[in-house]
Amino acid sequence: MEKRRDFIKKVAITSASVVAGNSLFGMSAKSYRNIIGANERIHMAIIGLNGRGTSMAGTFARQKDAEILTLCDVDTRVFAKALKSVADNKQINVPKTEGDCRKVMQDKNIDAIYIATPDHWHAPLTIMGCNAGKHVYVEKPLSHNPHEGELAIAAARKHNRVVQMGAQRRSAPILTEGIQQLHEGIIGRVYYAKTWYTNERKATFLKPGTPPAELNYDLWQGPAPRLAYQDGLIHYNWHWVWHWGTGEALNNGTHEVDVARWGLGVDYPVKVTSSGGRYAFKDDWQTPDTQVVTLEYPDRKMIMWESSSVNGRKIEGDDRGIIFYGENGSLSTGNDAYKVFDLKGKLVKEVGPKAKEEALQGRNTASVSLGMDSMHVADFLDAIRNNRKPNCDVEIGHKSIIGMQLSNIAWRVGRELHLDPKNGHILNDPEAQKLWKRSYEPGWEPKV
Repeated sequence: MEKRRDFIKKVAITSASVVAGNSLFGMSAKSYRNIIGANERIHMAIIGLNGRGTSMAGTFARQKDAEILTLCDVDTRVFAKALKSVADNKQINVPKTEGDCRKVMQDKNIDAIYIATPDHWHAPLTIMGCNAGKHVYVEKPLSHNPHEGELAIAAARKHNRVVQMGAQRRSAPILTEGIQQLHEGIIGRVYYAKTWYTNERKATFLKPGTPPAELNYDLWQGPAPRLAYQDGLIHYNWHWVWHWGTGEALNNGTHEVDVARWGLGVDYPVKVTSSGGRYAFKDDWQTPDTQVVTLEYPDRKMIMWESSSVNGRKIEGDDRGIIFYGENGSLSTGNDAYKVFDLKGKLVKEVGPKAKEEALQGRNTASVSLGMDSMHVADFLDAIRNNRKPNCDVEIGHKSIIGMQLSNIAWRVGRELHLDPKNGHILNDPEAQKLWKRSYEPGWEPKV
């Protein structure tokens, strides 16, 4: 196990740093810098610009060793705001705009892509990027279904590409210190992590409509089999429709469950249960607004996730968070900070955020935390330069989301699932197994 100071140094790395070391991707760091020189900028394309993508375009534009060459989206109405975000963050050169991600893949000048599209595009674009020789930063969730996650891992490994999932807490230095403290036994053997998320979402009603002229709806659907356009679906409420989205479990649960799995030191669950439903409204949501998930792992460990999407009452004083329970106490965290308590609940240690923006951020739909975004992006760029795995490598991301994908499958079939702890595959349940993968629009099937 790495010493704490070395561990924290690794995750707090700046975008200008150069790390020496052995290659993880089949060539030496020295030979790789013959492709991307030590003083050369990494040329980026940002794909998906509504909300999160535009915010992250600004984050990438601030990096001294990166330059955005292309902004890509199927809706031309978003380009002006994204271009302004890049300019406001001090990038001098103006990116070109592109409506078709396939043309981005053909551009040999682009070294890496950032993906903030709807969930059904995440893994297919990741695979396309790796196949085209691009490195990939993909927002959570890595994939729409477990099968796609396995394909994304295969593509990254086959083409020796850096693939980072947008689990920003993996690059937060104080939180990382807290996880290291767990691993070093600060509360004894850790056996349980409770996680939660709350919000005040409103009812969603969809109705037949006509796509606006500025939107290429056919390309928006991309790999998903074609369905008629509905007013109210784009650009956010697709989250609650299984055909394109993955519900609150993957939309937000991914963040906390990833940290919980990290702290517990577990990989794939052995049993998953999921209870809940669309309780608050009678509308067009297909996914639960209220949900309780349990993920049981080998060696007597468990994660619980509770979601209240339509009632913002905080839990433990926070709208989202994680509590680890151990033999000698507990540790709570959420963003880049942590607290340690004894068995009676007495606070014995508190380490807070170093940056004021982390402490004052509050809910931000475009960025969980601007500071953590910057550190996670810097880690991604450094991983490309030094030919190493990033903090949330594609395989880490897959292991963190598969439990929540399986929880959605369990909810849809109405029973608990038993799983192979070596890979998370469903055991002895043919009906549930049908949801392990999806069907695709002909010609759009992802291929490694």
